[in-house]
Amino acid sequence: MYILGVACFYHDAAAALLKDGELVAAAMEERFSRRKHDSNFPKRAVDFCLRQAGISAPDLDYVVFYEKPLVKFERILLSTLETFPKSAEVWRDAMINWLNDKLWVKSIIQKEIGVKHDRVLFCDHHMSHAASAFFASPFREAAVLTVDGVGEWTTTTIGKASSYWDGETGENRIDLLHEQRFPHSIGLLYSAFTAYLGFRVNNGEYKVMGMAPYGEPRYVDKVEKLFRQEADGSFRLNMKYFSYHHSTQQTYNAKFVELFGEPREPESDFFTMATHPERAGEREAMARNQHYADIAASIQRVTEDALIKIANHLHRITGLNKLVMAGGVALNTKANYRILSETPFDEIYIQPAAGDDGGALGAALWAHHLVLNKPRRWIMPHAYWGEGYSDADVRAFLDHKGVRYRDFTDNDAPMLDYIAESLTRRKVVGFFQGRFEWGPRALGSRSILADPRSEAMKEVVNTKIKFREPFRPFAPVILRERAPEYFDYPSVAEHEAPRYMLMVSPIKPNKQDEIQAVCHMGTGRLQTIERETNPRYYGVIERFGQLTGVPVVLNTSFNLRGEPIVSSPKDAWNTFQNSDIDLLVLGSYLVEKPL
Repeated sequence: MYILGVACFYHDAAAALLKDGELVAAAMEERFSRRKHDSNFPKRAVDFCLRQAGISAPDLDYVVFYEKPLVKFERILLSTLETFPKSAEVWRDAMINWLNDKLWVKSIIQKEIGVKHDRVLFCDHHMSHAASAFFASPFREAAVLTVDGVGEWTTTTIGKASSYWDGETGENRIDLLHEQRFPHSIGLLYSAFTAYLGFRVNNGEYKVMGMAPYGEPRYVDKVEKLFRQEADGSFRLNMKYFSYHHSTQQTYNAKFVELFGEPREPESDFFTMATHPERAGEREAMARNQHYADIAASIQRVTEDALIKIANHLHRITGLNKLVMAGGVALNTKANYRILSETPFDEIYIQPAAGDDGGALGAALWAHHLVLNKPRRWIMPHAYWGEGYSDADVRAFLDHKGVRYRDFTDNDAPMLDYIAESLTRRKVVGFFQGRFEWGPRALGSRSILADPRSEAMKEVVNTKIKFREPFRPFAPVILRERAPEYFDYPSVAEHEAPRYMLMVSPIKPNKQDEIQAVCHMGTGRLQTIERETNPRYYGVIERFGQLTGVPVVLNTSFNLRGEPIVSSPKDAWNTFQNSDIDLLVLGSYLVEKPL
């Protein structure tokens, strides 16, 4: 049985394909269209999924959309009417967008994919999130927490899930017990501060997380004027400070600015004493930037505290010790670590595509396990579900370009040795191999690798290769079995979340100087790896550790600023040519820039 999940028309369009309940392929549309956060119908991603499975549209048993468009349209209409005439622009845009395509999703799926109308199903948005986390997890039962901006009406749910089977007899359940509804949303609260701090909503929230460690949470009392939470974790926003419920352009209003001061100019230079002490003489700019860092720290703290309160309440009402999380807010890696550390849950599972892209997977899993009540036979073993390219494909590309390369198809051990040795010489490596990753993180199939030991390397990668803000951190990738030596994370080698770079953990004080380029104010958004799921990636880090005594490498996504992560050999080559990356690894082939 083949079930295709589809997510689109908001942001991060994606498709995911199951065969008998097991994932075959999953990808975001942006990887093929090369438009970051592409929200259009994921035609290319769908075609890839079918191609990967070796099937065509008539072979699909069901196509499942990740939310219910009519319910979402109801929310937009009612919200617009309640705030009219301020919402006139929202009304106009809604009529254009919804009457053109968003209301006709079923017809679009029939036309674009080629399936009959009775094969198309619709899953509630937050149920898609919940299913994406639980049915990919290793747990037989777990508490469920989904948090995002907004789905149809819902912004947060808490519940529980279970799956017990004896052969072909059993039952799958997800019970979402309580919900929070629009306009009250932790995700939209955080996005309002994202916009205020000069970043793009639904794109720059991780930049706020990166800015927060440079500040102190001095404005928590002011944030709490906007946000009130009860003992049971439920919350309300003071809508007098916001405009996202009646505006397509502004998330916050003049009253918000009156409380926090003038917003930060987008693309303005950000530096503090912690990032650039040599610029201490620029006192006015330094003070202004410190103010913004303190605001970032404040909204980050309030978000963390709110999620901890919700999680504690969820534990009280379910009595379960395992937690699964999904929704865009589940990508807040610092909050995730605090939930693990400061609640009774002993393990948290977060599916690597926790945002709307993961809704495609969740919708398909919902249909298979809850609509059809099929047994669970699959646990997500890794994140490598995108398109891969054979050595023959790579060689044909390089030969067509007339590129000189070294061929390691017979034995890749010398290539891994050379990569590790090059890293010790401060060379930066574009690492492309296998199928690309599912979700927003580069996890060793489409990564840029560098030596983590010196602070200078962080600046090199930021300014000469990524062309991005210098305050943003890089991730440490570490051999799974060695992670307890470096990270203050209880039982880190036994947990799943670090495999997908979904936790920020304190780095042990005696190890921080060893890995300065990936130490972000004493913490790191780690990735733990094992040989079985990515042997080449593991081999590079293993060899680097043998050469240096440090089993850690700097990892960042293989892309330039503003671009999606590379997908094809052509994408990788273009990024290599347009940056100061020194070595390009394409499968079993290695290309090096001349000295």
